[in-house]
This record gives sequence, C-alpha cells and structure tokens, in this order.
Amino acid sequence: MSNEEACRQPPVIDVALVKGLITAQFPQWADLPVRPVEHGGWDNRTFHLGDGMTVRLPSSGAYAEQVQKEQFWLPKLALHLPLPIPAPVAMGLPDQNYPWRWSIYKWLDGDVAKPERIVDLKQFAADLAAFLVALQAIDAIGGPIPGMHNFHRGGSLAVYDGQTREAIIALRGKIDTDLATEIWEAALVTAWQGSPVWFHGDVSFGNLLVREGRLSAVIDFGTSGVGDPSCDLAIAWTLFSGESRQTFRAALPLDEATWARGRGWTLWKALIVYAGLAGTDPLEAHNSRRVLKEVLADHKISAKPA
Repeated sequence: MSNEEACRQPPVIDVALVKGLITAQFPQWADLPVRPVEHGGWDNRTFHLGDGMTVRLPSSGAYAEQVQKEQFWLPKLALHLPLPIPAPVAMGLPDQNYPWRWSIYKWLDGDVAKPERIVDLKQFAADLAAFLVALQAIDAIGGPIPGMHNFHRGGSLAVYDGQTREAIIALRGKIDTDLATEIWEAALVTAWQGSPVWFHGDVSFGNLLVREGRLSAVIDFGTSGVGDPSCDLAIAWTLFSGESRQTFRAALPLDEATWARGRGWTLWKALIVYAGLAGTDPLEAHNSRRVLKEVLADHKISAKPA
C-alpha cells in the first residue's frame, strides 16, 4: 500500500456503504440484511450480514494491511487453538466508494467480556492464559514480524520511548512520575531472548467474547504477529487483579523480564491516553488512570526483595 493510499481521507462507513459493497461484489448475499454490531470497534467497523456472517472494514489506511494478514493466517492459527477465532469467508476489494480491502467472517456468538458478564474471573484468567500458551506454541516460521502493520507490537518498546517520556512529563503532579520512569526504564533494558512466538497484540476485554459467563472466543487479530509476547500481558492490569492476576501469571511460562516489558506496554498505552496524547475521551482517560495505579502498585510489589 502506498503512502497516498494510507493517508487517503477515510470514507463514511455505514450500512449503505456496506450494502453497496456486498451487492456489487457478492451478489449472492445481496438480499441479506446489514446492521451494525453493538460494539463496532474503532480501528475497524463491523456489521452483521444476515444471521451468520459479519463484515469488517478498516476505518483508515493505517489498518488496511491487516486484512490480508488475517485472511491468510487466521485459518492456519485456528487449527491449533482451544477457542474459536474469526474464520474468513471472503475478502472484498477496493472500489470507487471504499479504497481498501475488507473482510467477511463467520459470525461468532458471544458478548464482549465486560467484567460484570464474567462469572469466575480466576477461571477466565486461566482459560485466557491457556489460549495464549497454545498461541505461543504454534510454529512461527514465516509469520508477520513487527512493523507498521501492527504498530510494532511484538517488537522493541524503544519505538515509543519519546512518546512515553512526553506523557510522563505531561502528567507531572498527577502521578508518581519517578516510579513511572523507573517502570519504563526497567522494561527498556530487557529484550525477548527466545525465538519469535505468535502473539495476539491486543488482548483486551473488547476482543474477548463470553458465553454463559466463560471465555468463548478471541477476536480481532489485526495487531497479531510473531516476536515478543509481552504485549499480550496488558490485560493482567487492565482487567485482572489480586487472585485473578496471580492465576493468569502462574499459567504463563514467562520470565520476570517479560513481565517487566508487559508492564512497559501497559504503562505506555495508559500514559498516552491519560495525558491526552491519543485524543480526548474522558471515560478512557479515567480507565487509564485506574490502570496506571494498578501498574505502579504491582511494580512496587515485584520490586520488593524476596
């Protein structure tokens, strides 16, 4: 994809656009109703297509390269995983109304894993850890390495060093900036020592589905790739705490340095959101402040002598 394509003005993605794309490119499904899903996402917009499929369209050129990656790799990954993941049905092409490739998937039943929908958070943590262990065990040869397609997930945190330090300065007086700097620098001095492994890249409650209170599926592999799996640990602080965090950590065969980088990834995202460097959303800023408290407190515990 050229720079011109990546920077092109995003189109208005609505039911009419999706209906037109389906009618033009997949006329066999032209009579199926199209309606937005409850949580349509930001990086991509998602719509129901009939009762058994979803349509997923990148919201800008920055996410467009993820389409072919998912189309190619998701069927291969699915063979080795203990939970369902999105299954591609077809790939749409750019046209005069929409400039990027897009996907049709089988519909996955379930609700977004909001805390109030989870019956047993410890069991949920164990199930999610088992999924990640299985994902990391899949042959990573030829897998997509970190880069712009996944915003450097699985690569070095140093790419976000300037942004992180800018956010720390901006938050002086609101958080313990000395401790935040200590956590960040502790993450930067470590690196993944093993062979590259598969990671999801955005393990958040919005990308996890539940049925009857239990983890039932993992979705949105747009930031997936092969490399350092520490980016998949952020949920330890964004969703888990106490016993559920301990359960999650105990079930993953990762060393302390990897957990230090996991704190780094979590710190970076929470800092830039709370500092307003990623836009201004009061709810997200509030959530990020809570996550920062969790990360800072957890680092204090981990730094205590045994």
